[in-house]
Amino acid sequence: MSIWGSLIGGMVGFSLGGPFGMLLGSLIGGKISRARSGSARNFGAFAQPQQIFALALIVLSAKLSKADGQVSKEELVAVKDKLKIPENEIENVGKIFNKAKEESTGYQPYAQQIAQIYRNNLNVLEEVINILFYIAEADGNVSNSELDMIQNIAQIFGLNQAQFNSIRESRKSSDKLNPYIVLECKPEDDLQSIRKKYLKLSKEHHPDILTSKGVPLEVIEESKKKMRSINSAWDQIQKLKTS
Repeated sequence: MSIWGSLIGGMVGFSLGGPFGMLLGSLIGGKISRARSGSARNFGAFAQPQQIFALALIVLSAKLSKADGQVSKEELVAVKDKLKIPENEIENVGKIFNKAKEESTGYQPYAQQIAQIYRNNLNVLEEVINILFYIAEADGNVSNSELDMIQNIAQIFGLNQAQFNSIRESRKSSDKLNPYIVLECKPEDDLQSIRKKYLKLSKEHHPDILTSKGVPLEVIEESKKKMRSINSAWDQIQKLKTS
């Protein structure tokens, strides 16, 4: 079953608190009292991790799409294609996207609630940032306002600067990326310490690990790209250090 099918009017709507619950509650007629009064701790009490992740991506993508003052066709197509939204769910997912885009609430409360839910799964939060970069890149240019927003979300998530820089650098093609930035290390570090960092990152960002923690299969391809960047960075550093 698609993760998108129960995002409106389903069990997710009846188990969320905080800003996400408010948003879904307004979409289905304001009948969800728990959504109005619940806290971030209630978020996802009965929802599946994949549904929470999908909802987070839709809302933050909507906020990001207007960060530079305009919503481009390419960004909308990117949201649909990258999140693999089936045709029969476009209308419902579109309702969430448009509501999040039009409402006055900023992205910060949503980011804070997501950070609370995934506070023990930092690599899942990193994957949210990774996909937000993909959405921002869709029109061929990541504007300064989009970059500022993504970086601020990363800070709310608790990512440090090295982690953020690694995600951003890994978006480049293998022949253009700085391998030391991807592996969150420095050129002067010895090969053994870099290898430990490589093994740690490759484990954390392995698609199977991310899937087990709630990253939906619909978006796992972007995780695989991150993994390929990590492997490419390690290969490059080995050659540099042993040549």
